[in-house]
Amino acid sequence: MSAAGGHLGLVSAADPTLASFYNQPWWLVIIKVLFVFVFLLLMTLFAIWAERRLIGRMQQRPGPNRAGPFGLLQSLMDGIKLALKEDIVPRHVDKLLFVIAPAIAVIPAFLSFAIIPFGPEVSIFHHHTPLQLADLPVAVLLVLAMSSMGVYGIVLAGWSSESPYPLLGALRSSAQVISYEIAMGLSFVAVFLYAGSLSTTAIVSAQAHGGVFHVAGVALHYPSWFAVLLFPSFAIYLITMVGETNRLPFDLPEGEGELVGGYHTEYSSLKFALTQLAEYINVTTVAALATTLFLGGWRAPWPIKLMAFGWKVLIPISLGWILMIATIRVFRQHGGSTPVYIVAGAIIAVLAALAWTGDVAAERRRMAAEADAEAGAGTVGAGTAGAGAVAGPTGTAAEGTGGTIVPAASTPRSFPIPPMDLPHYHGVGVTVPAGERPSPPGGPGDPGSAVNGTSKEVSGV
Repeated sequence: MSAAGGHLGLVSAADPTLASFYNQPWWLVIIKVLFVFVFLLLMTLFAIWAERRLIGRMQQRPGPNRAGPFGLLQSLMDGIKLALKEDIVPRHVDKLLFVIAPAIAVIPAFLSFAIIPFGPEVSIFHHHTPLQLADLPVAVLLVLAMSSMGVYGIVLAGWSSESPYPLLGALRSSAQVISYEIAMGLSFVAVFLYAGSLSTTAIVSAQAHGGVFHVAGVALHYPSWFAVLLFPSFAIYLITMVGETNRLPFDLPEGEGELVGGYHTEYSSLKFALTQLAEYINVTTVAALATTLFLGGWRAPWPIKLMAFGWKVLIPISLGWILMIATIRVFRQHGGSTPVYIVAGAIIAVLAALAWTGDVAAERRRMAAEADAEAGAGTVGAGTAGAGAVAGPTGTAAEGTGGTIVPAASTPRSFPIPPMDLPHYHGVGVTVPAGERPSPPGGPGDPGSAVNGTSKEVSGV
């Protein structure tokens, strides 16, 4: 029973919990931190490139297209240029606040992404760890708290500049962020009620099992995404996430005609790069949060397995595509002959019949397995087995000290588990060559020694 529980524990380890984040090695945490840091930097580069390309297309002008293929390296070149430019600091600014304000804005942006899950629990250098930097019982509230902390960076940047235009831009930015943050928090409440937790791991797990409906004997699945079940909350969040990050059409705090550049008007070089980095990291964070809370997270849209997806989806689609191309080719060569239509229709009908028959048979096998498991569960405690009775690997016979036979239906339907007490563990039937026989503790004449027999203890106990 302990072995079975251990094996089943390995199977269920694919779904991480809060306990999965305990006792992680320090070097593994550093690897996760570096991964999140590099991922956010790359996402910032691509987000800037995509936005410039899109706006360039809307304004009927080319976007970045010189540095690298399709201009993909333009954002990287701009970042290097900003770091190497002269850092101009006006004389009248509050230098301490002016310097630390960009850091106050960008550090909470990095911290917010720590609770976003990327995948299940995996093994990295023989250490089991979730593909997630950290998780908390109130993980989603951490994102809202970090967003509120980032407002301090915006306000201090405008205040320390001691100029009317950055100050007005900071006030408008902070007012917009706070107002949309309230609506964003309210849109999360419905998710918390359905999931029963504020942990991102638990919220993703709550969207793992979709509903099942039957059509012509075929079991079809639909995702249990909160975007479907809680569509008004999802729509509200989509609006608030754009307003929270000051993107079009909610970029009022950065009205160039009246406020120049907003709260970062007086910034240049690396400090300006940090303010923009914080803004685009927030864009990545709110998008990842939308996927985590409403779109099932890292899981597939419906319950699928990797092998089943290859055999039952990819291979049939490939075969059907090849048959369609061959049919079109023959159709063109024969000039629209009627037999081509007949053969193609017959092939499609046969494939559809085979698919329907296979789905029906699979559904019947699943229902029969569930019925057998329910019937076997009722007979587990019905026997009069003694303390030494243990279910065998096939469930047909398991002998103990006065125990009885346990029926096969009572064993869990999982992969085979070898018996924990085989005869050869105690040397029964294991032949020991004469030269390898150990010296007996009682001397050569000891009748209880292993020298006088043909077997030895191999269990080590």
